[in-house]
Amino acid sequence: MALATLDRRPPPLFRQGPTALNKLLFCAALSLVLMAADARFGLVNPLRSALATVLNPVQRALLAPVDAWDELRDRLRGARAAMQAEQAARNLLAQQALVLARTQTLERENEALRRQLGLQGSLPVSSRAADVLFQSGDLYSRRLVIDRGRADGVQPGAAVIDERGVLGQLTRVHLQSAEVMLLTDRDASIPVLNARTQALMVAYGGERHAGLELRFVAANADIKTGDALVTSGLDGVYPPGLPVAQVSLVERRGQTSFARVLAQPLARADGARQVLVLAPQARAEAAKAEQAEAAAASEKGRR
Repeated sequence: MALATLDRRPPPLFRQGPTALNKLLFCAALSLVLMAADARFGLVNPLRSALATVLNPVQRALLAPVDAWDELRDRLRGARAAMQAEQAARNLLAQQALVLARTQTLERENEALRRQLGLQGSLPVSSRAADVLFQSGDLYSRRLVIDRGRADGVQPGAAVIDERGVLGQLTRVHLQSAEVMLLTDRDASIPVLNARTQALMVAYGGERHAGLELRFVAANADIKTGDALVTSGLDGVYPPGLPVAQVSLVERRGQTSFARVLAQPLARADGARQVLVLAPQARAEAAKAEQAEAAAASEKGRR
């Protein structure tokens, strides 16, 4: 009996069973059988459908970060493209604005040149066109520098005008440039004529806000706001009849014998780009005399 109760099985170390190769072959054969059965009879479709239903929320949860990242990346790309398009539009707008500004400037310069050409043909003296290089920034010493000088036949004392009226007079002439003293300079003065009353006056510069002052005007003089002032031609610098200024203020004070009269120049020195330099009257008269003598000599020669 004692021998019958003994465990005759081999110890775990020596137990015998299917080998690993047999297990592999069995699993492979079972897989092939199941695949063939599923392909022919669709045995695994219910299980596949159930697994897909169960795993669908898991798949969505796992794909949510990927979808969010893709959406964020698309938005970043779209925002970057929009910023680039906006910058390109701004650059294009700036270029178009610059072109428009240049076009408008050229149109204004063209119109000013046309008016100057029309004025040049009606002047009694010869003139020469010049470009303004720069303007001094002093409040009282108002000067312009033009690109004409001795090399161009420009002489000191010549009158300078634009299409609106008288600007000033040349004071310093260099080889290729010249300095214009404006009418509003504190050292400038010009004889003028009231176009309405034909009264002679003298306008002085140095008035604030780029104005002129008519000094020593009698308190009872016939002058009023809006009167046009033109050159009288008595100084030998400016030809007669050129527009100079318009009376802007007349103050008659009872305690003084003179009225305070201010005038606003018609020529705009701040925006001047092109000007006309007139030949001095003495030179113009000499040229006319020479032309008259030449014409007389030619007439005698014909006779």
